[in-house]
Amino acid sequence: MTIQQALQMAFQHHQAGRLREAEPIYRQILSVQPDHPDVLHLMGILSSQAGRADVSVEFLRRRVALAPESAAIYVDLGTVLRATGQIEPAIAAFERAAALQPDLLNAHNSLAVTLHQYGRLDDAVQAYRRVLALRPDFHEARNNLGTALMHKGQIEDAIAVYRETLRLRPDEALTHHNLGMVLLMKGDFANGWAEYEWRTRSSELGTLAPNLAKPRWDGSDLTGRRILLHMEQGAGDTFHFARYAPMLRQRGARIILACRPETVALMRSLAGVEQFVTTGDPMPEFDVHCSLLSLPLHFKTTLDNIPANVPYLHADPALVNHWRPRVAGLGGRLKIGLVWAGRPDQPNDRNRSMSLDTLAPLAQAPGITFVSLQKGAASDQARNPPAGLNLVDWTSELTNFSDTAALIETLDLVLTVDTSVAHLAGALGKPVWVMLAYVADWRYLLNREDSPWYPTMRLFRQSRIGDWQQPIQRVVQSLRSLVNGSHPLP
Repeated sequence: MTIQQALQMAFQHHQAGRLREAEPIYRQILSVQPDHPDVLHLMGILSSQAGRADVSVEFLRRRVALAPESAAIYVDLGTVLRATGQIEPAIAAFERAAALQPDLLNAHNSLAVTLHQYGRLDDAVQAYRRVLALRPDFHEARNNLGTALMHKGQIEDAIAVYRETLRLRPDEALTHHNLGMVLLMKGDFANGWAEYEWRTRSSELGTLAPNLAKPRWDGSDLTGRRILLHMEQGAGDTFHFARYAPMLRQRGARIILACRPETVALMRSLAGVEQFVTTGDPMPEFDVHCSLLSLPLHFKTTLDNIPANVPYLHADPALVNHWRPRVAGLGGRLKIGLVWAGRPDQPNDRNRSMSLDTLAPLAQAPGITFVSLQKGAASDQARNPPAGLNLVDWTSELTNFSDTAALIETLDLVLTVDTSVAHLAGALGKPVWVMLAYVADWRYLLNREDSPWYPTMRLFRQSRIGDWQQPIQRVVQSLRSLVNGSHPLP
C-alpha cells in the first residue's frame, strides 16, 4: 500500500468518526515521513477531537512551521490554543491568520469571539465590525456585536444593533431574547418581557420539564386548573421568581412546582404550592405549564408593581436553632456571610466572580467575623483566607439550600457576588449586599444602588470594567459604618 492509499484510508476513517482506526495509520505514515504536512494537520485535528488538546497543539505547531503562510492552519491552531486556555497565543494565531488572508471570515470571527470572551471589548467590537464588512448578512456576528456593546455599557448602541439584526432576520429568537434582556436592563418592562419570552423558542425548558405535551399557560383563567411551574435556569432564578406562586394561587390555580433536588426542602416554605416534584419523580397530571421566568410577562410586571413583599421563602426553624448558638459564639460585633464566586460554567462567570484574595481589603473593617457560604470549587480558597480576614468555614455541613437559608437567618448580613445566594438572602428578607460587574445581569437594572425586587438588597457596582477595587473599598467603608453604628442595617 502506498502512502497516498494509506492516507486516503485513514482519512475515510477520520471522516466517519472512527478516530481509533484513523490514528494508527496517520502515525504509521509519520514514522516514514515525519514532516508529511497533511498528516500533521489531520493529526492536530484528530487529537483535538479526541480531547488531547496539548498533543493537538504540538502537531499544529509542526504544521505551521512547514507552511507559515497558511492562514487556515493558524485558525485551527488558535482554536485549540483557546480550548487549552492559552488565550494570548490564540489571539496571536487568529491575528496572524487574518493578516495573511484579510478576507478569511473565519479568522476574523474567531478573533472577535476570543477577544469578546476574555474581556477585550474594544478590540472585539472592532473585530466584529470587520467580520460584518466582509459578510453583512452574518447575523451571528451582528448579534455578538450587540452583546459586546452591551457588555461595554453602550446600551443604546446595543439595542440599535439588535434591532438591525431583527430587521434583516425578524424571527431570530436569540436576538429577540438578547434585546429583551437589554430592554429589561433599562427598566423597559412593557417591551422587555415580550422580547425575553423568545428564549423559549431557542432553548430547552430544562431537565425538570422535558417534552411537555400539555400547553403553555397563556395568561388565561386558572380557576381550579393545575399548573406546573418549572425552573428553567439556575437556582437563583427559582428563588427570584417563586414570588409569583402565591399570586397564582390567589387566581384560583392549583400549583405544582418542579425544582432541583437541592432546593426542594427550602421551596416547601413557599405559600400556595400544592405539590413539589424534582428530578426522577413521576410527573403528575396537570392542565398547563409555565416557566417561572415567564410569570412576569403574564402578570404584566412593571417597575411600579413588582411583587416585592419579603420574606416569601423561610428557613426551617429547627435548622435555625441548630445554627444560632454556634453563630452567637463567634467573635466580633457583626457576623457576615460571604460568597465570592459563582458556578464556573455560567456564561458570564468570568465577569461576576472573583477570588477570595481579591476581598483582602475586607480585613480593614474591624469587629467582623465572616462566615463562608461559598460552595463549589472556589470553596477551597477558604482554607487560606487573606491575612487578617476572620473567616469561618462550615460549608461542608451545608448539604442543600435549606441548610444555607438557616445559616443565613442567623447572620447579620450577607455579602456576595451575583449568585443564587444573593437571591436566596433577598427572598428570605435578610440584608444582602451584592458586588456587581460593570454591566450586571438585567435584573439589577442600570446605575442603581438598590433593587426593586428585594427591599433589603444593596448594590455595589464596578465603575470600570473588570475592576473590583472601587466597589470593595465602598463595601469596606460601609462595613465600618455598620460596626460603629452610624448606618444601621434595615
